[in-house]
Parts: sequence; C-alpha cells; structure tokens
Amino acid sequence: MANRLASATSPYLQQHASNPVDWWAWGPEAFAEAKRRDVPVLISIGYATCHWCHVMARESFSDGEIGELVNDSMVAIKVDREEHPEVDSHYLTQAGAFIEQLGWPLTLFATPAGDVFHAATYLPPAPRGEIPSFRQTIDAVNQAWSAQREEIYQGALRLREAIKQADAEAKKRDPLRLSSEDWQAIIAHLISQEDTEFGGFGSAPKFPIAPVLEFLHTTGEPDATALVNRTLAAMAASPLVDPLEGGFFRYATKRDWSEPHYERMLYDNAQLLALYAAVGQVDVAAGIVRFFRQVMRLQTGLASAQDSESVIDGSRVEGGYYLADRATREGLSPPAIDDKVLTGWNGMAIGALAQAAQSGVEGEPLDLAVTITRELLELHRVEPGRLVRMSKDGTLSSAAATLEDYGGLAWGLLELAVATGEVEWADEARELVDACITDEGEFAVPGGGDPTVSGLDAISGDVTEGAMPSGLSLIAHATLTLHQLTGATRYREVTERSVGRYAEAVSLRPLGFGGLASVLWRIEHAMREVIVVSGAPDDPVVTEARQHTPPGWLLLAVHPDQARAFSTRGFSLFTGREQAEVPTAYVCRDGVCQLPHTSPEAVVSELTGAN
Repeated sequence: MANRLASATSPYLQQHASNPVDWWAWGPEAFAEAKRRDVPVLISIGYATCHWCHVMARESFSDGEIGELVNDSMVAIKVDREEHPEVDSHYLTQAGAFIEQLGWPLTLFATPAGDVFHAATYLPPAPRGEIPSFRQTIDAVNQAWSAQREEIYQGALRLREAIKQADAEAKKRDPLRLSSEDWQAIIAHLISQEDTEFGGFGSAPKFPIAPVLEFLHTTGEPDATALVNRTLAAMAASPLVDPLEGGFFRYATKRDWSEPHYERMLYDNAQLLALYAAVGQVDVAAGIVRFFRQVMRLQTGLASAQDSESVIDGSRVEGGYYLADRATREGLSPPAIDDKVLTGWNGMAIGALAQAAQSGVEGEPLDLAVTITRELLELHRVEPGRLVRMSKDGTLSSAAATLEDYGGLAWGLLELAVATGEVEWADEARELVDACITDEGEFAVPGGGDPTVSGLDAISGDVTEGAMPSGLSLIAHATLTLHQLTGATRYREVTERSVGRYAEAVSLRPLGFGGLASVLWRIEHAMREVIVVSGAPDDPVVTEARQHTPPGWLLLAVHPDQARAFSTRGFSLFTGREQAEVPTAYVCRDGVCQLPHTSPEAVVSELTGAN
C-alpha cells in the first residue's frame, strides 16, 4: 500500500500517514482513481488539533480490518480543512442536506464526480443509540452503491443543481442598504440573545463569537458596548482562559464558560487580543501576547493552534496539562503545536498585535507584528500580489490561497501601517487588494482558487461567520480602509456591491454574520478619519485623539515625514497635511476634513461632539 501522506505538508495528514486506510491527499488523482475503479469516494475532513478527529482516528482509521474494508470498496481522501478551506466549505454546504449539526471530523461519501450522497460527522466504532458505527455506515454505503447506483447518482446530481441554483440567485441579488430601524433591530436582537447570568450568547456549548462582539463594539452604542464589556470580563474570569500561559481555549462545554474544549486557536486569540486591547483590559491582552511569544512562535510566523490533548502517564488526556498547576506542568510534555503557518490567520494576528500596541499593551506587540510581517512576506508572497495559503518548516503547501489569506494579511498590513506610520505596509496591502479586484468590480482570488474544487463544478464559498470572520469580510475591511486612505471610489464601490448582497442575511441572522455586519456598519456610519501630524508621539494632541476617537474610526498619528511619504505614494488623505509646524489634528468624514486643530481641547471637543 502506498503511503501518500508521508511527505504531506499538513500536520493533520502526517498524523494519518501510517493508518491502514490507503489515504489519498486532496487532488484530481483520487477522483480519477475512483472513476477507474467505479467505486465511491470517502472524504474525511478534519484538522490537527481536533479532539474527535483524534478519537475517530484511534478507534476506526487505525483498525486494520476497517482499513481493509475501506481499501477494498472505495477511494479514501484525507483533507485538512485549515489547509483547504475551500474544500471544507464546498462539502459543508452539501453535508448540510444530510445532517443538522455540522462539525469535524466531517465524514462524506461521494460519487467519483465528487457529489455527496451521504454525510455524517464522528462515527463511533460501535453503535451508540441511533448513531451507527463507522463499519455499519461503510457496509450500508457499499450495499446502496451496488443496488441503488442510479438513485445515488440522480439524488447527488439534484443536490448539486439545487445548490448551484441557490448560489446563482445569491450572486444576482441586488445590494441593499440597511435603514436606521434595521440597525436598531439588529443590535436589539443581539442584545436579546445575551446570557444575562453568565455572559456571552446562547447556552452550551458556548463560543466567544468574536466577530459579533467586534461588531457590537464598533457601533459604540451604550447598551452594545456594555454587553461586550460584560462578556469579555466573564470570559477573562473563567476557565476559558489559561491563567498560566495566557491565551483562550476554543469554546466551553458548559454555559458558565467552564469545562473548556482545550484547543487554543490562533484566529480566536487574534480576535480576542484586538477586543481586549480595544476595551482597555490590557492585562488580559498582554496574556495573549505572551501566549503568542512563548507558545505559538515559530521560525516563520505563528503556529495555527495548540492541541487539546497531551500524554500523561502514558495516556492521551484532554485538558490534563492545562488543569495542572505551574510546578506540575514543568514535569509534563505540553500538548502538540500545529506548526503549520496560515497566511490569513497570521495576518489577523499581525493586525491585532498592531492594535494592541496602540492601546499600550505590554510585551512589545508592535515589534512582534513587524517581525512576523517581514517573515510572512518573505516566504508566503511568491510574487507581487500573489500569496500561498500555508507553509510548514519553511516548505510551502500546494494549497491555493483564499480570500481569507489576501484579506487577513491586507487588513493586518493596514493596521500595521496605522500603528507605525510607515507607508510601506499600506503599499503592500494595496498590492494584495488590487490583485483581488476583477475588471468587473468583484472580489476574486488571484489565480482562481483551488483547481480541483473548480473542476468539481464548485459553488462559491460559504460566508457565514461564527468563530471567525469570512474571507469576504476581511478583504472588504481592508478595501474600505484603502478607500479612506486613497479616496479612490472604486474601493468603496466594490465593497458596497459585494457585501451589500448579504445585507438581508445580516438583518435576519446577525449572530451568523458578525464580520459582514461590521463592514456594513462602517459603510453607513463609520467612514470617519482622524489624522494627527506631530513630531512627538506623546504630544497632548496625539494623546487626546487616541483617547477620544470613537470605535470604528480610522486614526493615524504620524510625523511630517511620514505624512509626506503617504501623500507621495498616492494616499490622498495626507495631501496638504505634510507641513504641520505644530502638532495638528484633522477630523474628516470620508476623506473630507474639517479645519485643523492644534490644541488638545479643540480635538476633544470635535471628537466628543461628532456624530
């Protein structure tokens, strides 16, 4: 049996390299083999720090008899959802026709054309209540494949066509503008979903849902801000945060934020770092910076995650390491690090570190952000305007970059430009955003994304946002900021067109579209800029501007040479503002500025009276 995963870049695929299942990596070769053999395809999707993925691997994929059964009757493909998010999104959409509670491991059975005809998540080694075993499922699939082949193909084809039709209709949807009444209803709905006893949204399992918290913070509405502060305070005081190493776990299994699922994800912690810094809980934010430096730091960039399980007394135990005190931990091996480097997630971390530096968070977050940025651009930018999705130990993955990568890194670069006042980072961001805007004025991945998904007659990616913002909202945030900096209307137009199509969905289900809600809110309410030109970063004009600029506004404090560099490079917001002889603040709306202010009192008056 060929070991096709041994040389994989993905740590998740490497974990399965020695399985008796004859795994194929994602690609057209596996589907061609299924067609040649005239057998169904098993597609197993997970990620390296997924607890139930580990469990299913130990119980089923490591079983020799099950491996033989799978190998004899189908072609098996193992997919790292974090390496191939387009693949994951494509198949999650199809799996939703079969199961309500989607998650990982995602277990799918498809025709050689890639169309799903049965789906499940974790399947146990023996039946549990109404849940069949993995072996029973394979037997049932094989029996149906032999006896009901035509029905399988017809049903899978109908599903594909129905999804394609819905996708086509979504693309034709006209952009909408939400009224003030719509926004009031959205905020009121989110406030009504708060768990008023323990904080956060809903019951158990309970996730931070950081995109929604970010949206509520951006609005600046008093009740929304209070909800954000309550939620963040409750999480910081709960077992969801590691008190020793800093960093938050992925979610809690109990409503009171207790009994966490002990994965620590880069994307969660990047978003929470930005939030805790923004609301002034700088000690919690400093703990996340410490976690990045001491646990997640790699030779290039930051790791994707840390596992929930560790080996204690010869057995794999979930959470055992994190439940130990400091002295006991010193004698334990820490949970494994998923040491793949993802462009988009690192971009989100860069932006969060830059924001943390602006808020005075300790741990030298700005130095870390700059260093990671230089490393990432050196390795993951393969040519001007073109990125790769992932690397491990300096080796690039063949996985196509996504809008998440372009948007996440562009957003992070712009936040770094804001924090440092250095135009080079804004230039880099503009190059990435420009590469993602088509001649028709739409967002698209340069090069077309994953070729195998495209060959399977793919649908567009799912833009719902639970734990993290979608690639669309990330690229849209970056593009809006470029509009503010350059005055170029095409940046605003492509954002309004692309995101406005989801305005109705945001209105109907705001908990699932926090990132896009933030973009739409910026378009309607927060296209405001504050420019402070000063030779002294601690001048009172700068200090007061930082303290009183409302959430969601763009604030840049630069010295005259930096303002001149921005203006020279085509960032028109700085044009005419390069010659300030004394510290000077400009308060602007969509690039049109009021008369300048040179006294701290005038700046405070202007900002506190703004609407």
